[in-house]
Amino acid sequence: MAGSAATYSLPAFRAAGRAGRLAEQISAAAAAAAGRGALATVPAYADFAGPPPRRAPAAEWLSQLPVSDKKSYIDAYPLTARCRHGVLPVTAELDESSGSTGRPYTWIRSVAELEQVRHKLAIMVRHLIESEPEAGRPVVTINAFSMGAWATGTNVSRALGRLGLIKSPGPEPDKVLSVLDLLGPGYTYLITGYPPFLRTLLELAGDLSGYQVFGFVGGEGMSETLRTRLEHSFRAVYSAYGASDLDIGMAAEFPLTVWLRQQAAASPDLARALFGAPFGPQGRLPMIFQYDPAGYYAETVDGELVVTVSRPATLSPRIRYNVHDAGGTLPFARMLEICRDFGLDPFQGSRDRSAAPVLRLPLLYVHGRSDSTVSVHGANIYPEDVEWGLGEAADADAVAGFALDLSEDDAGLPRPLVHVETWHDPAAYDSALAGRLGEAVRARLLANSADFRAAAGEDARAGDLQVRLHARGTGPFTARPR
Repeated sequence: MAGSAATYSLPAFRAAGRAGRLAEQISAAAAAAAGRGALATVPAYADFAGPPPRRAPAAEWLSQLPVSDKKSYIDAYPLTARCRHGVLPVTAELDESSGSTGRPYTWIRSVAELEQVRHKLAIMVRHLIESEPEAGRPVVTINAFSMGAWATGTNVSRALGRLGLIKSPGPEPDKVLSVLDLLGPGYTYLITGYPPFLRTLLELAGDLSGYQVFGFVGGEGMSETLRTRLEHSFRAVYSAYGASDLDIGMAAEFPLTVWLRQQAAASPDLARALFGAPFGPQGRLPMIFQYDPAGYYAETVDGELVVTVSRPATLSPRIRYNVHDAGGTLPFARMLEICRDFGLDPFQGSRDRSAAPVLRLPLLYVHGRSDSTVSVHGANIYPEDVEWGLGEAADADAVAGFALDLSEDDAGLPRPLVHVETWHDPAAYDSALAGRLGEAVRARLLANSADFRAAAGEDARAGDLQVRLHARGTGPFTARPR
């Protein structure tokens, strides 16, 4: 499915998906080929990895290469040295993401690899919507991801514009709704954006039952509570997984994975069998996706996902790259075995949700960032920035520790939440302490993070950071009283 993605038709995509087990068998070999190519052609990677490993079977050979990440590889080498042959081609595209200090990171991708990624994204979306009722309607995409230098918005626009009409207003609810009013209910609409934006849109839209609308989201996790609320008005809502420093749209939800996640949410025993624990390190059910094993080789190292991008067209290769997402992988056959042990039929469950054919691709599950980073409206909130904000607050002496989290309202809408451990019982402090600490953290996030500033500018509730006070050794600090 990987190298020839740009030539795929929908039937070919589905046929390759049904033969996913064959792709799993060549996944390590494709990744090892990508590793050898990077050692031979990328100056920075050759220096980083050192001499080629000794000859060995593909998976063993690959495991001898070092794990790379932003700190050890991206920060250590200039952009040009991380490109093939140490050259910046004039036809490549640049996008950026904001780091924990607000200094933008710039990422580069070749025209050929972007063509493959965008084509595959368009085919995946068509796979989902063409199995739905009234599938023959013309398609209109309304892209509400942030536009500009950020990768997601521009790539979604260029990918889904292949499906029909497209407008990219960014995260502005009034402009999104104006397209529905202008064109009327005779179309299939795709509305893309961060999960909280779709919730905000529904609050303003009221009844959308006369429209056939699908939601496609990304950039952060989504609770099943929020999905259920959205699907009162949307025909279906699906999410995709990727990272600016790894690859765009690496994996996606399909009817099978949504059904599976809902089953796991109702059964901690099933979740434990699938993921090794009923819930992740942050206490939330992981997002579950499927991915193309011919295009990506995914490993789990110390509880974190490590990914090799196997596409030959990749300009700046990612070999055994760690974005520090906690999670793992699960072969399709093993998932079937576990479900049947619990008396569940994944094929029937998927059909109950959609008529789209089941893709026999491996599963990838993501609990969230292992460094406790959380994301709201696509903006990463880093523990370092929270610590900085608490440290410069007038009430810093009251703070014994903190933990970064997300809270959800009854409809599943996420809000950034900072648990603060205080030296004395919270009742010993004045009632405004939590508010003052929250303002100090918010001010530091606005100063440090371009992503957070953009998210707060697009929707004020994205910046509505809450602080919850806890006595020493209580709440989330019970497990670490010292």
